[in-house]
Amino acid sequence: MKFISKKTGLAALAFGIGLSAAAAAWSAENLDAVMKRRGLTQKDVLAAAKTYVPTGKRDEFIVFSSGGQSGQVIVYGVPSMRILKYIAVFTPEPWQGYGFDDESKAVLAQGRIDGKDILFGDNHHPAISETNGVYDGRYLFINDKNNPRLAVIDLHDFETKQMVVNPIMKSEHGGPFVTPNTDYVLQAAQYPAPLEKGYVPLEQFNEKYRGAVTYWKFDKKIGRLDPSQSFSVELPPYSQDLSDFGKGPSDGWSFTNSFCSERYVGGIERGRPPFEAGCSQKDTDFFHMINWKKAAELVKAGKAKKVNGHDMISIDTAVAEGILYLVPEPKSPHGMDVSPDGKYMIVSGKLDSHTYVFSFEKMMNLIKAKDFAGKDPYGIPILDLKKSLHTQVQVGLGPLHTQYDSKPCVVYTSIYVDSQVTKWDYCEGKVLDKISIHYNIGHLMTMEGDSMTPQGKYLVSLNKLAIDRFNPVGPLHPQNHQLIDISGDKMQLLYDMPVPLGEPHYAVAISADKLKPIVRYKSGWNSRTDKRHAHRTRPGKEKVVRDGNTVRVYGTTIRSHITPEIIEVNEGDKVIIHMTNLERAEDETHGFAISGTNVNLSLEPGKTASATFTADVPGVYPYYCTEFCSALHLEMQGYLLVKPKGYKEAAVKATEGTVYTKADYDKQHKTNVETQGVIDSVVGYITARNYADFPSVVALVEDATEQLNFAADTKKKAEGFAAKEDWQNATLWAGQWWQYQVKAADIGLRAKTYLDQNGAKVIKK
Repeated sequence: MKFISKKTGLAALAFGIGLSAAAAAWSAENLDAVMKRRGLTQKDVLAAAKTYVPTGKRDEFIVFSSGGQSGQVIVYGVPSMRILKYIAVFTPEPWQGYGFDDESKAVLAQGRIDGKDILFGDNHHPAISETNGVYDGRYLFINDKNNPRLAVIDLHDFETKQMVVNPIMKSEHGGPFVTPNTDYVLQAAQYPAPLEKGYVPLEQFNEKYRGAVTYWKFDKKIGRLDPSQSFSVELPPYSQDLSDFGKGPSDGWSFTNSFCSERYVGGIERGRPPFEAGCSQKDTDFFHMINWKKAAELVKAGKAKKVNGHDMISIDTAVAEGILYLVPEPKSPHGMDVSPDGKYMIVSGKLDSHTYVFSFEKMMNLIKAKDFAGKDPYGIPILDLKKSLHTQVQVGLGPLHTQYDSKPCVVYTSIYVDSQVTKWDYCEGKVLDKISIHYNIGHLMTMEGDSMTPQGKYLVSLNKLAIDRFNPVGPLHPQNHQLIDISGDKMQLLYDMPVPLGEPHYAVAISADKLKPIVRYKSGWNSRTDKRHAHRTRPGKEKVVRDGNTVRVYGTTIRSHITPEIIEVNEGDKVIIHMTNLERAEDETHGFAISGTNVNLSLEPGKTASATFTADVPGVYPYYCTEFCSALHLEMQGYLLVKPKGYKEAAVKATEGTVYTKADYDKQHKTNVETQGVIDSVVGYITARNYADFPSVVALVEDATEQLNFAADTKKKAEGFAAKEDWQNATLWAGQWWQYQVKAADIGLRAKTYLDQNGAKVIKK
């Protein structure tokens, strides 16, 4: 054991006294003094108190926000607004090894378009899986607007598991949205394009360009979208936008709004006015009302046609079978939100100051009576606007999206031009409150506001501009997510949060207690397929296998070494490395990176990840653990040796850096025995209490037990070499024995502290 010198001890004592004095001075400063020193008002302090989450406490809600052009999903807590994680989806992300290990490369490969890797995505709309219209916290879906793709994220480990490419769309925006039981996930096209592959001139826009809505079948048992059971409905060449599924009485229907129903094609270079001029001439656009349950039956009955190998119901079939209708809506709409009870659909138009509330009952009565205002150029029946409305409310200039409160009939609408949020009653049709935000709000989000059970309490305003809100960081400003308290009659702004990643478009929030993520994988787990990895490695089974010019490495990581520590290959060899993290403790992640390569693995506890590369340049390449995992993290290292072609081994004996004697071994052995005494006392303390009632402690005990098993193995090795009087190996193995003891002791002390802080009780014998 090492002891602190008297001089060092005095310095530490002096530092401690100084720290205590500073702490006393700090604690003597009361709240009024802090407010005065920082120029804070009572309103500021109240807002801070409402968002403050003390050390060790957790947020009530978890938000999943699109990461815009970053291709990622941002996870943060409410009310603290603390960013917790970026989930890698469409874009390689080094910290998580996403796009660097073979397993995640396979997921990204699912998103290839025309055989090309697409390594960015424009994420827009996350959606949480539902059961009976209530968020169940099992899966998250996210879209890519630029490339018509959807991804599935499993919330049991917050990793992307699947990516699908829409077979008929060229872009999309209105998705994903889920049915009340996540039977289907909806994806709507954005800009019209030929559904079949190949070139079609713009002059044939009205005849050959089309929109569409795709209904992706989701298998909840395996957590994957099933393209073979999915289908689409062909739509006119209007630019489809946002969507929503019906609930309750409207279950079985979906609603997708559109803009540019003028079907205008711009072209300044051709002497025509731009798109924006021709796409905003009419007073109204259309939203599409589709009976998707009947559409699914039509597909099963063989009434769909194949387009690019995908089932699609044509416009003609949809009209003939009575599953598709159009409803006029305010022009340039950008919101389609079904009420929690499924009776109303709220739509706003960016170029209107009103928000429209449509009645599902009224629309169904019109359909049953075949009371139509006319047909569009493609023969689709159009319902009468006034006859379909429940009410319309003047909410402000540039209304966009609407979210629901837990209070009946109360909603919140983002007002882009006025930079405000309007609170209003959609049953009685009256405005209740307004609050200014900073600046140019796009989407907004209430807690579980898209579900049948909105939670109220908080609203997040997703603002496009920050301008003067934060410290300047150059011309590219962060986005601004503002937290607003909506628990009372009046809205109160609580917090500004800069979001320095992409352009977050939309977000969804779920009660934190609905999420049940794991803290470690089963040993040797392939996290992307959710199965045991075919190349997992158990402790003691590490090996290097050569098959011709292919070298396969079966390795492990554990505090604080990588096995194998030396990998020797030849120039030109194909090298495949499989690394398994043997840790069982929560948060003991290891990394594995090799100099001069793109090998960069993130190895969470229990995970196996792989890297494949060609050793094409002879040389010496250190590798190491990238995650600071223990006191000897820097010693967690090794070497990849790439021998040049034709290299001949020379008989060279390695020289030991330090030579050890029997005295060194005896000293280390004595230390180990004393350390075991400390461990035994900690074990006695833990087992004398009801530690089994604390899952976190049980996991720590399991990890400590495993470390002690490793210690027992190395103890035998050390004593075996000592019996042969090989003091060099005996001392070194005794040192390794002590390293395992220290890890076990560290884990045990963490368990003891947890029990002390969480009221563990002594077991009465």
